[in-house]
Amino acid sequence: MLSQDKTKALRSIPAVETLLAAAPVAELLKDHPRALVVAAAREVTAQARQAILVSSAGDRLLELSLDDLVAKLVARVHAAARPHLTRVINATGVVVHTNLGRAPLAESARRALGTIAEGYSTLEYDLERGERGSRHDHCADLLCELTGAEAALVVNNNAAAVLMVLAALAAGREVVVARGQLVEIGGSFRIPEVMAASGCRLREVGTTNKVYPRDYAAAIGEETALLLKVHTSNYRILGFTASVSGAELAVLGAQHGLPTMEDLGSGVLMDLSEIGLEKEPTVQESIAAGVDIVTFSGDKLLGGPQAGIIVGKKALLDKIKRHPLARALRVGKLTLAALEATLRLYRDLERAWQEIPTLRALRLGVGELRERAERLARAINAISGLSATVLPGVSEVGGGSLPLAELPTYVVGISCDHWTPDELAATLRQGALPVIGRIKDNRLLLDPRTVAPEEDKLLVRALGAALGISRGD
Repeated sequence: MLSQDKTKALRSIPAVETLLAAAPVAELLKDHPRALVVAAAREVTAQARQAILVSSAGDRLLELSLDDLVAKLVARVHAAARPHLTRVINATGVVVHTNLGRAPLAESARRALGTIAEGYSTLEYDLERGERGSRHDHCADLLCELTGAEAALVVNNNAAAVLMVLAALAAGREVVVARGQLVEIGGSFRIPEVMAASGCRLREVGTTNKVYPRDYAAAIGEETALLLKVHTSNYRILGFTASVSGAELAVLGAQHGLPTMEDLGSGVLMDLSEIGLEKEPTVQESIAAGVDIVTFSGDKLLGGPQAGIIVGKKALLDKIKRHPLARALRVGKLTLAALEATLRLYRDLERAWQEIPTLRALRLGVGELRERAERLARAINAISGLSATVLPGVSEVGGGSLPLAELPTYVVGISCDHWTPDELAATLRQGALPVIGRIKDNRLLLDPRTVAPEEDKLLVRALGAALGISRGD
């Protein structure tokens, strides 16, 4: 039996039709499907009803006015209409941020996406012959040109590339790999699990910190199908260590008539030591060393779209392409368009450094970063309620790449009169253009290394909007 107070509160809830007749909701109906608005009206009234029903004796009963419910309805419709996948400003200082989409694309890659998306394309059509072609051809020549490989194939991501190679070349047989290279990649996917899913059997050799060519040689037998080297791109074992190079593994494979494979993980076509970073093995170097198959990612240090890239000997690639997984793991026209445009930039290395956002961010000098941080701080200090200070900091490469690398930077540390750093960060995440920073020493830190120069004004406007201030400059 409901109390009189609850009955009164329930009767105060407006009917759905009353909500729909309110002026702000009528405006919503001009731009949004009626079914969406009606569903939102039913949800807000149902929530109000439930809140009253579950209240205990002595609780202050919720009596929402029509304006209250209309405001909730409008907010719910706007939230439902907003795309779930949306652009953000990455001010974390993590260059290859997996949670924020990894590598942003170069302008030429973005243009290529738009061109291919707006109409039909030659995805599987050969213009010269006027008949069906293969989607595998679009990036293959470029990849061979840039890496020195005989053939190439693009699949969904690098985990898929590893899975596909193992399934095609080693299913039902053994793959020899060093114990210290049984890495876990993002999302708790582990190399042993990928190998098991491919149908091959893992044969560990060496110890956690040391492995020698003789360890591989001792493990080779009639059941051996492949010798595998996995680059530990997301961690390092330091100190008393020994490893087998790709060249050494290639020699051993040739001696025993076995194919060799190297999973480079992030994959890079540039010598990063030129900008003061730790030397990473390039794809070209692995191919030149004689490794038969090399796999790597497209959306990490390469700076392109998500993709798994397989390069190597033509005879082996032909076998991989014939495997049923080639269709299951193939990529679409948008990935191929963005990847091809990105790869074309590598024909001129200086142009690649300048135009590929990931490479450009890695090469930024502390002088330029400090100047940008100071400009941002001045603009932010003009917003009432905010205080900004320029501080030295450290950026990260991210994406499981170069785990020991520290990129010196300058950050903008922000304090707010109205909110804690957590509250300010949460408000910025909920903005029309979300801004993602990091919190340290009771400040919200914004790192310009991962903020594109053209996003500086957008970042300041987002901060102004967070405090209810509209800035037009």
